[in-house]
Amino acid sequence: MDFVMKQALGGATKDVGKMLGGDQAEKDPEAQKKEEDRREALRQQEEERKQKHAKMEAERERVRQNVRDKYGLKRREEREAEAKAAMEAACSGGLTRPKRAIPPGCGDASDEGPEESLFEAFLKYLPGPIQEFFRK
Repeated sequence: MDFVMKQALGGATKDVGKMLGGDQAEKDPEAQKKEEDRREALRQQEEERKQKHAKMEAERERVRQNVRDKYGLKRREEREAEAKAAMEAACSGGLTRPKRAIPPGCGDASDEGPEESLFEAFLKYLPGPIQEFFRK
């Protein structure tokens, strides 16, 4: 039962003095100075860490570029841009491309001779006696 009471009132007992106004008198000026010094030190450490990280990343990029130059590789952005350009070029034809861009024999029936009907084309693939039967 003591455990339950301590849990229920544990956090409240610490704040009772603050509620009564006992802890709000004056703050220690040296504590404020120490806190400002601590924050300044943290800021400097963060700047040093960022500078170190930027230096390491620049070194890594230099090594990556050496490998790309040595083996003739391209950067990821360049490869993606080339692939995208190739896809756009392939899709740019569509229905609006000019007639001269169509290779000969691909859908341009006016250049060819008289067309045979679908039935006659089908008959070519049947055996001889069946062809004769259908032609009569």
